[in-house]
Amino acid sequence: MKELFLIRGLPGSGKSTLAKSIGGIHIEADQYFMENGEYKFDGSKIKLAHNYCQSQTKAWMSTDGTQVNINRIVVSNTFTQEWEMEPYYKLSEEYGYRVYSLIVENRHKGVNEHAVPADKLQQMKNRFEVKL
Repeated sequence: MKELFLIRGLPGSGKSTLAKSIGGIHIEADQYFMENGEYKFDGSKIKLAHNYCQSQTKAWMSTDGTQVNINRIVVSNTFTQEWEMEPYYKLSEEYGYRVYSLIVENRHKGVNEHAVPADKLQQMKNRFEVKL
């Protein structure tokens, strides 16, 4: 069975850690900002980062099946709003993937590795949508 896991949560909640524990291909917008093993965020390029994430997901989904773990793709982003996941739902339908949406809560008092300011975290909390 082909599976796509969408891991959602605020910065520092453990999204990347969970994604890596699930196995398969791990993709996230933050990977766009990696340069020589160092994270260099540029807020003016956030849309490019999410386009990169979506295009990487599509590329893995559309391979001929010869890649290792092609049947399991894990995307970890904040996904605070429903519309942010919509492109992934469309890709899943197009390529026959079953989607799991998982929300990670920061109950372990995880550290926000990318130093997102407190006011931005609060904005993310305020707009976080959950569809049950």
